[in-house]
Amino acid sequence: MGTITARKKKKSGLIVYTAQIRITRKGKTVHSESQTFDRKKLAVAWMNKREGDLFEPGGLERAKHGNVTLADVIDQYIRENAAPMGRTKTQVLRTLKSFDIADLSCEEITSAHIVALARELSIDKKPQTVANYLSHLSSVFAIARPAWGYPLDKQAMQDGVIVAKRLGMTSKSRQRDRRPTLEELGDLLAFFRRRSAQAPQSMPMDEIILFALFSTRRQDEICRISWADLDEQNSRVLVRDMKNPGQKIGNDNWCDLPAPALAVIKRAPQKAERIFPYSPESISANFTRACRLLGIEDLHFHDLRHEGISRLFETGYNIPHAAAVSGHRSWVSLKRYSHIRQRGDKYDSWEWMPANE
Repeated sequence: MGTITARKKKKSGLIVYTAQIRITRKGKTVHSESQTFDRKKLAVAWMNKREGDLFEPGGLERAKHGNVTLADVIDQYIRENAAPMGRTKTQVLRTLKSFDIADLSCEEITSAHIVALARELSIDKKPQTVANYLSHLSSVFAIARPAWGYPLDKQAMQDGVIVAKRLGMTSKSRQRDRRPTLEELGDLLAFFRRRSAQAPQSMPMDEIILFALFSTRRQDEICRISWADLDEQNSRVLVRDMKNPGQKIGNDNWCDLPAPALAVIKRAPQKAERIFPYSPESISANFTRACRLLGIEDLHFHDLRHEGISRLFETGYNIPHAAAVSGHRSWVSLKRYSHIRQRGDKYDSWEWMPANE
C-alpha cells in the first residue's frame, strides 16, 4: 500500500525520501497522501504509523473529513435537504452553530459533548425546549455518516440524549388543559369588533378567532387556506402542509368543517386568493396583545384548537368523526378529549355563535 521513493534535490544535491500511501478499492483510488523526509528511517516510521491509523475503524473517514466541523455539517444539512424544513427547525439548527460544540471536528464529538450542550442550553431554556433542540440535532447525526461520510457518531448522540434525560435536563412537553371561558371569548370578540368598527382596514381578528374555535385549525393552516381549497357543498376544506412529524411539506388533507366554521367562511369577503390573507405572526401578536389589555392570563391562540376539539366531543362526536375535523392521524392523541364529562353544546345560546345563512 505504501511506497518510498528517493530523489535528489536539484539545488543542494541532497537525497530526500518521499513516503506515499495510496488506498485503492475496486480498482479506484479512494485515498492518497504523501510526506517527504530527509532520512529514509523517518519516512518508513511515518508510513507505518499512518497505515496503522488508516486501517483502524473509522480511520479512513477521519483522514478524509478530519477538518470538517459540526457547523459545516449543519450547513450542509440545511443546504441539501430536498424537503423544505420548518421555520422552527431551521432556526434551532442555526442557533446551535453558536455553541462551542459546533466548532469541534466531527471525529472529536462524544456523548460528553452532547451532555455539555444540554447543560448549557438548560441555563435559559425549559427542559421541553432543550429536548426539542437535541431532537433537531439528532437528525443531523442520523444522516451525516451514511449520506456524506462524515464521522459523526450517531450512538454518541443517542447516549448523550439518554444521559440528559436521566439528569433532568430534558423532558416531554406538558399537555396544556387551558380552555377559554365564554366570558373571556366574549371579551376578546367584543374588543376586536370595536377595533374593526374604528379601523375597518384592520385584520378581522373576531372572525379569525371564531373560525379557529369552530374549525379547530392551527393558525398557520388558517392563513394558507384559499377559496379554491373550499368544498362548500360537502362542508370541508383542503388543509395544505398539515403539521405531521414525519411529513411537513406536501401533507395535504381534506378536513370536515362544522356548520359554525362554514358560516364564518361564507360571510368572509372574497378579496384575495386566500380566505384569511394574513400572517400567523400577526395573528399571534394581535391575540396576545388583546389578552394582555383585557387581563386574560395564560391563554394562547392555539388553545382555541383544544377548545374546539373538546366541544366536538361534548356535542356527541366520536373519535373518528372528531379526527375528520381536527385532522389527527392518530386517534390516541384524541383519547384525552373523549373522556370529557360535560355533555351538550354550551355555545348553543351563545350570542357570538355564527349563524348559517
